[in-house]
Formats: sequence, structure tokens, C-alpha cells
Amino acid sequence: MAASVCRVGSTVGRALAKTRSPILLSLRRGQASVSYAQSLVAAPETRLTALDNGLRVASEDTGHATCTVGLWISAGSRYESEKNNGAGFFLEHMAFKGTKKYPQAALEQQVESIGAHLSAYTSREHTAYYMKTLAKDLPKAVELLSDVVQSCSLNEAEIEQQRTVALRELQEVEGNLQEVCLDLLHATAYQGTPLGHSVLGPSSNARTLTRQDLVDYINSHYKAPRMVLAAAGGVNHEELVGLAKSHLSGVSFEYEGDAIPVLSPCRFTGSEIRVRDDDLPLAHIAIAVEGASAASPDVVPLMVANSIIGSYDLTHGGGKHLSSRLARLAVEKNLCHSFQAFHSSYSDTGLLGIYFVADKHHIEDMMHWSQNAWMNLCTTVTESDVARGKNAVKASLVGQLNGTTPICDDIGRHILNYGRRIPLAEWDARIDAVTPKMLRDVCSKYIYDKCPAVAAVGPIEQLPDYNRMRSAMYWLRF
Repeated sequence: MAASVCRVGSTVGRALAKTRSPILLSLRRGQASVSYAQSLVAAPETRLTALDNGLRVASEDTGHATCTVGLWISAGSRYESEKNNGAGFFLEHMAFKGTKKYPQAALEQQVESIGAHLSAYTSREHTAYYMKTLAKDLPKAVELLSDVVQSCSLNEAEIEQQRTVALRELQEVEGNLQEVCLDLLHATAYQGTPLGHSVLGPSSNARTLTRQDLVDYINSHYKAPRMVLAAAGGVNHEELVGLAKSHLSGVSFEYEGDAIPVLSPCRFTGSEIRVRDDDLPLAHIAIAVEGASAASPDVVPLMVANSIIGSYDLTHGGGKHLSSRLARLAVEKNLCHSFQAFHSSYSDTGLLGIYFVADKHHIEDMMHWSQNAWMNLCTTVTESDVARGKNAVKASLVGQLNGTTPICDDIGRHILNYGRRIPLAEWDARIDAVTPKMLRDVCSKYIYDKCPAVAAVGPIEQLPDYNRMRSAMYWLRF
């Protein structure tokens, strides 16, 4: 059963690893290859239809023999309180434990019988349940997904059993220091706000969440206007809309007492959190400033800026010939084992930062050169830097959406974030419009002389004092 029903725990570390941007490369059958310009023209259209209850149906027909279909929901740890933080993650565990129509064994048999793969993930603002299957089995997939979302059995015995599973997974995540570090970064950067909550929630909540807490969470957030039925592959849009009307038209769009939950603004706080443990072999450190929201036009220049900074891993090779200046310095000066520039965007804010892993003797130097790279973006970035960055962004965008599942995920998140799927050609035009002056201006807006948030775990005695890191966010120039 492990091959057909699985979960994808969604924390910031995984989100960083699989960050996807809205672009598609579709190779037509019979063509050995296409140019980048041809792929812009050949990208299939994403069609969008809204049902009477507000649920949106979006699909892209790529002509594949397989398809991925799923429900994307505006619900995640940001919508939780301190009392029920982790409810969405716990529901993810419960999703495949049976529904009122299909007990667990029957649900697994239904998925196995069509050779499908059923998965789910939860992030800070989104929850997704999706299935990859043969295109001809789309009707069965939609039926099963709708049943999982609308009629999860939430059996008391299963809830008690899943507590142990959730606690074990929390323990495993504590061993992944990248995820720990980035969760701590959110906790300090968005302290006192819902974005500071981790997706998994604290272990105390995993022990105390009740069936009623889960029912209340579903009743509060699983509403039709906050759902998108997305599909990609060999999918007929009219057929998908018909299936949505059959299985999902009954999803409620009304709130009890008209108490529509409104996201409160999540303020960013320049601050730091240090978890010193000299027994760990390496230090894991993240520094970030407040970035752009998902719908901000500044996202594209920041994507280019991050591609200029780049990433590096000691195990990947490349050495002094890497295009990123910071990567070359990391090799020449033995600054770190790895680093990665990242930008986590949310509906009204974001985190723009650099995460690195270094030994305890090179933390100060790596922090200095990381902040120096930021200052170069704000002041001295050149035409060649920007041209290289734009090419890198285009290449990574084309390479990332290389199957029906990432395309479907992209459609679902885009409809929730923007209300539409931004076409490939539009993203290409936005990237081409970035100039060195625009990049310097945007980076100065978000980075220059701003208070950073810093999270550090491990042997971090050498990490500079916060005031020193803050003073490196500007240059004294005369």
C-alpha cells in the first residue's frame, strides 16, 4: 500500500527544496526537442470554471496518457490558533484512514485497483489532496478525492493511533536541522502571529487534539470558495467540470453565523533566535529580511536576485568555475558546506534570505560574505550579472515543471494565490523586463538597511552579535 497511498509532510525545508514557479515546457509527440521560444507558444491553455457554490475548476490538457487531479484548499497552519496548531497536519494523517463510504481497507483497494498514487501535503497557507492516475480513470479519482475531503471518518480509535504516528514524525523532523532552523526563523520573524506557527504544531497539541477540534477545523476552513479542483495531463475540461458538479457541488459555502475567517496581518520582526549545541558537528544558520508577497510585482526581480546569489553544495563540485560569486568564495575560502538563497512568499508577506551550513570556525566569515552579496545586489550589480541571473531563472523554471503532478500543483496554488494561472509567456516577459537599475531598486527596498531575522542551531559561538549583523545591512559610503 505504501506505493499507492502516501503523505508528503510539508515544512519549509521541503518547500525550499521543491520551490516551483509557474511555467511549463510541453513537448509535443513526435518532436525530438523544441526551442525555448517554441515552448512559449506551444504551452497549453489553462481553463478555469467556477461552480455555483464558488468552487473553482482548473485544468490543462497536455495530451499525456496519465493525469494528476487534486483539491487545493486555502487552509494551513496560518489559519490555526495556538490551541489547535497542528490540526491541518493531523488531518493529513487521517485523510487516508477511511471515509464514511470507504473504510480504510476499501479505500486502499479502490486506489490500488486503478494503479493510482494518492498523496497529500500541508503548508502554512495551503492544503492539498491529489492523485496521479491514468487519464481514463479521472472519474474514479475525482470521486475518491471528493469523498476523502468531504467524508473523512475521523474514527476515535484511528485518532488515538495517529497520535503516536504524529509524535514519531515530530521526533524525526527534530533530527532534520534544516527544517528546524527554518521553522525557528519563522517563529522569530513572525513572532506573535499565526505565520510563526510550525506546520506540524507542538507535541503537546498532538497529544491533546480531539475529534471535535478536527471537525471544527474542517467546518471552518473546507469551504467551496476556498477550494480549487485542479487537473493536468490527458484531461478534458468539460468532463472535469461535470465531475465537479456531481461530486463537489454539495460543498458548503456558508459559515456559521457568517463568521468568515479573515487573515490578520502578520508583522515581520527583526530579531534572532539561537539554539547553541556544541555537540553537533555543523552549524545551521538562516538570515532573512521581509520579502515580497506572492502577488507582488517585485517577486520576479527578487527571483533574479536570488539566482545571482545562487546556491552551493560541497558534494556537487564545480569549484572555482561556478558562476555565483558567493559560491566561488565559498570554495576558495572554505566558507561553508552548502548555502542556498531562498524566497518564501505568502499572501501578504514573504521571507527573503540565505540559509547555510558551516563548521564552527567559519560562521563569521560566511555571514560576512553572505551579507556582502546582498549589499552588492543593492549597489553594484551589473548588466552581465542580471543577464546571467535571468537565464538561470528561465532555465530553472522550464526544468521544474516536467510532469503532470508539478503542473497540477502549480495550477492549484496559482488559482488560490492569483485567481488565475499566469501563462508562461507572461512570466518570460516579466523576467526580460528586469534591468540592473530595477533589480538594485527592488533589492534596496527589501534588503538595504533593514532589520534581519536570524535563526541559528548548533555550535554557533562564532555567530556575530545581532547588532553587528544589523550594521552589515548597509555600507558607509562617502
